[in-house]
Formats: sequence, C-alpha cells, structure tokens
Amino acid sequence: MHDVDRTVAAWAECARTHCHWVQPFQTAFEPSTPAGQWFLGGRLNVSFNCLDRHLPKRADVPAIHWEAEPLDERRTITYAELHAEVIAFTRALRSLGIGPGDRVGLYMSWLPETVIAMLACARIGAVHALLPALLPADALADRLVDLEPKLLITQDGAWRRGVILPLKSQSDEALATATSIEHTIVVRRTGIDIEEFEGDCWYEDLIAPYRALASGPAEGGHPELVASDHPLAIMYIASRRGRPTGIVHRSAGLLVYAAVMHRHGFASRPEDVLWGAVEFSWVVGQTHGVYGPLACGATTVMYEGTLDTPNHGRTWDIIERYQVNTLLTTPSIIRNIQSWVDSPPGDRVGSVRRVVAGGELLDPETREWLRKEIGHGQASIAIAWGQTELGGAVRVRPWLDEGLPDPGLEIIDRQGNRVPRGVDGELILRHPWPALFLGHHHPAGKIEFDPERGCATCYRTGDVAHYEPDGLIGIVGRKDPVISVAAQLVSATEIVDVLVDHPFVVHAEVIDRPDRRRGRAVVACVVLEPGIDPSNAIAAELRSHVHDTLGGLATPRAFAFCEALPTEVPRHALRRGLETLCARISSPAFHLSARQIQAAVEAVPLTVS
Repeated sequence: MHDVDRTVAAWAECARTHCHWVQPFQTAFEPSTPAGQWFLGGRLNVSFNCLDRHLPKRADVPAIHWEAEPLDERRTITYAELHAEVIAFTRALRSLGIGPGDRVGLYMSWLPETVIAMLACARIGAVHALLPALLPADALADRLVDLEPKLLITQDGAWRRGVILPLKSQSDEALATATSIEHTIVVRRTGIDIEEFEGDCWYEDLIAPYRALASGPAEGGHPELVASDHPLAIMYIASRRGRPTGIVHRSAGLLVYAAVMHRHGFASRPEDVLWGAVEFSWVVGQTHGVYGPLACGATTVMYEGTLDTPNHGRTWDIIERYQVNTLLTTPSIIRNIQSWVDSPPGDRVGSVRRVVAGGELLDPETREWLRKEIGHGQASIAIAWGQTELGGAVRVRPWLDEGLPDPGLEIIDRQGNRVPRGVDGELILRHPWPALFLGHHHPAGKIEFDPERGCATCYRTGDVAHYEPDGLIGIVGRKDPVISVAAQLVSATEIVDVLVDHPFVVHAEVIDRPDRRRGRAVVACVVLEPGIDPSNAIAAELRSHVHDTLGGLATPRAFAFCEALPTEVPRHALRRGLETLCARISSPAFHLSARQIQAAVEAVPLTVS
C-alpha cells in the first residue's frame, strides 16, 4: 500500500472510532479540490459529538472547570449541564433566525458562555468566528466588515489584569461600519453600564424562556446534520496589508483530528484533565482546549485572566485545585512564569504528567527548568509544532503513542529536493491532512501545494526547518515571521518591507516584546541612513509611515536604533538575539550597538526544537 493510501486509511479508521456518524461516509479522501475533500457522503454534527453521545455514561462528569480572574469566582459544569445550556441557547439562536451557513461573531473573553455559543452555532450549522477581546474598536470593525456576521455575541466588559475592557462599547463603535449585523447578544459579566440599541438583547433574558422547555427534538434544540466539509469556524491568521485574513475550517476534518490529537498527543489517560493556558481565540484554545477534550468526553480547564493575576501563585493554585494532568501552553508564557522567583510551584503541581509547549521555539534552558520545576523529573516535556491552517498541533515530540496517522513531514529546498542534515529548507506535509483549512473566507490568498512531491495535496507550510544530527526535525521559524498583537497576527516581513521603503532607513528587522496592555508589542530595529540622527521625531515619522500603510496593530510601539545589523547570519538567529536584547527595555526609543547585537546573536543556540 502506498504511504498516502496508508495514511488515508488510518484517518478513516480514526473517524469511525472517534466520531458518531448519523450517515457514514463512503470515501475517506478525494483530492478533487485544492484542499481535498474528506469523509465524502458522511453527515454528522460537531455539537452532538461533543455532548449528546457522552450523556449515557458521562452526564455527571465535569466538562469544564472555569475560573474567573477575580478570586473566589469559579464554576464547574458537567456534561449534562453544558448540554442543557447549549440546547437552550440553540433554541434562542433559532428564534433570532440563525440557520445553517449563517456567520456569527463572538467578541468575548474566555467564559463558559463562549463555549456554549460555539457549540450552539455548531448545533445549528452556523459558522462562528472568535474575535479576541483585546481587539481595539478599529481592528474589530475591520474583522466585522470582513466576516459580515448576521449576529454578534459579546459581553458588557471583560476582565484583563484587574481592569475592565469595555467590549460592548467597543463593539458599538465598530458596528458603525459593520452593517450586516441584525442582533447583538450581550453577556452580563462585569456589571458596568452600557448603552442599549435596537437589536440588542441580554443573554440571560434571551435564553431563560428556553431553559424551561422539554429537551425533545421538536422543541428546536435538535442538531442540524451537516456534510463533512460543512464550514465550522473561521479563524484569522496574519493580516495582509492591514486587511484581516480569515480561513475556513470544516466540521468533520477538524473534529476527527482534534479528538485523535487529544487522545494520542495530549492525554495519557481518558480521565486526564487538560488546561490550555493560551490565548483562547488562537487555534490551540479552540481545537485543543474545547473540541478535542469534549469530543473525547474529557475535562478541560478554562481561566478567564492572565496567569500572573492577581499574583504569581494563581497558575499553581489552578493546577492544584483542578488536578491538571496536561498543561498546554507556549514557550513565551513559560519564560514569563520562569521569572516568578517569588512564587515557585513546589508541590502544587504534583498532578502534572505532561507539559506541551508549542507555537514558537523552546530553548534548552527553559525545557530543563520545566523538567525540574514543573515535572519534578517525572512529567513528560513535549514540544509541539503546528499551524492555524492545519487546525493546531501536527507533531508532538515525544508522542504518547503512535495513534496519529503520519502527516509525511519532509524538508525540501527551493528545487523541491530533500535537504541534507543541517541545511535549512521548507517544511512540507506529503500526506493529506483532514484538518487542513477548507479555503479562505475571502479569496485573498491561496493554499500552497506542491503536486510534484507525490500527492496532489502536498502542503507547503511556509516554515523553515532542518534535520538534526539524530535525524529528527528541528523547527527554525517562519519564512515570513508573524507577531501576535492583541491576539491578532501581523506579518513581520510586511512591516520590514514598509520600513525599508522609507528614505531614512537602510536596513530593518522587526521583533516583539512583552506588553502589559496588548500581550506583545511590535519593536522595529532600524539602521538609519548616514547623516540621519536617531531621535523621537524620527521614531514618530517611521511610526506614522507604518500606521498609514498597514494599520494600527502593525505599528511599532518602540524603535531600536541600531548601529548595524549583521547580514551574514540566519534571520531567525538575528531575531532571537534582538528579542533577548529588547525584552527588558521599556523605552519607546533606544540605541543598540553593533557589539551588543553581535554578542546576542552568537548566544542563540544553533540547534532548536
């Protein structure tokens, strides 16, 4: 059997094992479209798979442990309770005229109501998009204009580091340009005053009448049976030229993959409790924090706030309270936690058996700290690689077992040939992947395939990688690095291109550093033309130049005026060195000498995970 055929057969078996099909699929995969078609002829419902089918045996098992940012506010929701709330909200949505294929925007923080809305949309066959609570009004308006939702679900305000973000007022401002929205549902979260307009309704007022109804299918809570490739969610990736870029994920492919990845990549036992300590609007928060655990009948932990609020011990308290077995997070978050010398984890993390870090590079020192301080030498420390375009994690090293079908990872050069060990190239997937996105919400981009590599859907990831001495794959970074600002990705390459177009700039690189308000902030490292003296006025000029071209989120919040930037080193090493130098500098404009930069670059490890 050909490798591709073997992989497709393995995914077909996974789909039969891990999902409930009302109408079984006839063909597992057909490469008849750019993204391929999966599980042809099959019909199912994602919400039913995450809730209804578990009720006979797991009705009283916690589906969600939710913790609010304010202390002493928490909820545990069983599968039966979550099912009842989703049924009631499904009826409420149908009463507003929401049906299959309609788009719904969720401008919300990490609340149980967010998951209820996601699953109610899936139950109807509506397509949801999570819009990060950190988005300012202008960026939210851009998203809403792009998404064209029929319904917006938001909240009066959201907690963020002890401060209330006024989500309803920001959404009101954004709605001035987003004319497709017929209704806005508001969750009362903080109790702040809001303005009410025609089409607004409170979540509790809307759902209350439907909670009292019987749970029979005739009452409007029934799941809509959809085809396998029916759109489930729109997720946003790096903006291009200031325009949001949304990609569409399909129902069955994402569900099957999420369930299999949870069972074989994250949870060593069916009863394991997982905490996805990441930004919920990212693909990891949705796929691995919601769909994966719930599809497997497992328990997931949700935390509304940031991990250091109100104190550094909050992270360890949550792990201990809910006996978290798998911690899923990012190296940036881990490095931040590492600095909390006033609150060591101690015995509070004894339940952790697996830590999975992904989304960026994990240096050896941080990995060793995880092994000692979090794992106490007993837990498995795993490195994950994946993409939003692929539904989340694709590779987790080490695997829990070999239950995930082979994606056929390979590294090639510009001519399409496999690279030798130690040489950088582009990472590709040779085998079909069911969670590969269906296409772009608007035809603003294309899926990169390479039919010459043995499969019509051989996917080019855009990630740079190399084979390490042991033959395993080491991820270097993106060909086009992206930066997360207010939970929205922006292209570092685009910002660099705009900066070097300015007559004052000879050379530029763009990195990010921690920012209390937006999570991460863009830092532009520039070499100026001879005779141009660095100053706050120059920084303001360059900042305006980027803002006018790419928009507010791409605008650098700080400028590092560099004596020189080395051109003979790999871009990922230069960026890592600059990130180290700039991480602890809070000034909006500062200087870096050539010697400082060179020393920082030389300290970057040659081999990465």
